[in-house]
Amino acid sequence: MMLVVSDEVRAAIDAREPVVALESTIIAHGLPRPRNLLVARELEEVVRREGAVPATIAVLDGRPHVGLDKEQLERVANEDGIRKLGHRDLPLAVAAGASGATTVSATALLAALAGVRVFATGGLGGVHREWTVTQDESADLGLLARTRITVVCAGVKSILDVPATLQRLETLGVPVAGYGTDRFPGFYLSDSGHPVDWTLDSPEQVAAVMRAQDALDGPRSALVVANPVPVEEQLDPALHARVLADALRACEAEGVTGQAVTPFLLDHLVRHTDGASLSANLAAVRGNVRLAARVATAWARA
Repeated sequence: MMLVVSDEVRAAIDAREPVVALESTIIAHGLPRPRNLLVARELEEVVRREGAVPATIAVLDGRPHVGLDKEQLERVANEDGIRKLGHRDLPLAVAAGASGATTVSATALLAALAGVRVFATGGLGGVHREWTVTQDESADLGLLARTRITVVCAGVKSILDVPATLQRLETLGVPVAGYGTDRFPGFYLSDSGHPVDWTLDSPEQVAAVMRAQDALDGPRSALVVANPVPVEEQLDPALHARVLADALRACEAEGVTGQAVTPFLLDHLVRHTDGASLSANLAAVRGNVRLAARVATAWARA
C-alpha cells in the first residue's frame, strides 16, 4: 500500500489508542513563516497533552503520509512549491511524485484509509455565495458524505453561504451537531446566526453517536461536530460584518473569481482587522484540536 503511516501512529491504531488527524494546509498555506511551523508544533503538542497521538497528514514526493516526523513537518512548513491538495488531486500528485499539503477533503480521506476516526480542523469548506451563478461548492461536502470520520471544526468559514451549506449537508445526509450549543458557529464567530438541530455536551456523547453510526451500518457519512470559538476569543461581530462587506465589494470590483475568491477574502480580513481574524482563527483551531483529542480518547475507551 502506498499510504505511509508513521510508526507512532500505526502503533497507536493497532493498540486502539486515541489518534487525531491534522491537516497540513494551515501549515503550508494558511500562516506566514516562521509562525506556521510554531503553530504546527503547538497543535501536535495540544493533542499529546490530552493523551492522544497527532497524525499530521501531507503528501511528500508522491507518497501520502499519515503522521509526520520533525524533518517532514519542517519541510511542509518551509519548502517552496508545496501544492494545495484536495482529495481529487491525490492520484495526480502520487503519479507525478509531487509534494502537497492536504485540505479537509484530502486529510479526511487519507485519515480514514489509515484507520484514524477523528480529525480536527479550523472550518469546513461549503457552498459559496452567488452559488446560483458560479455553482461553486467545496469538495469537502461531497467527500464527507461518503467518508466515515468525525470532524471537529468551528463550523464553516463565514465568507461562505452558511444556510446554503447547512442545507447541502442535510441533503447529503451528513449529521451535524453543535458542541455545547444549539447554534452553528461561523469560524471567526461563535454564532453564525443559524441553528443546529442537535447538541452534544461531552466527548462521551460524541463517541456514543460514532458507535451508533457504526451499529446502524447506514451510508458511510462523516459526523460534523461544530465547536464554537469561545465568545471572548471570537472576532468582534460588528468588525467582522463591516470588513467582510468591504472584502466582498473589493472582490467583485477586482474581478476575483473561482479558487482565488477564498484566499482573497481571508487575506482581506486579516489585513483589515489588524490580525484579529487570524487570532480568532487560531483560537478556534486550538479549541478544536483539544476537543478532538478528548473525543478520540472517549472513542478509544469505548
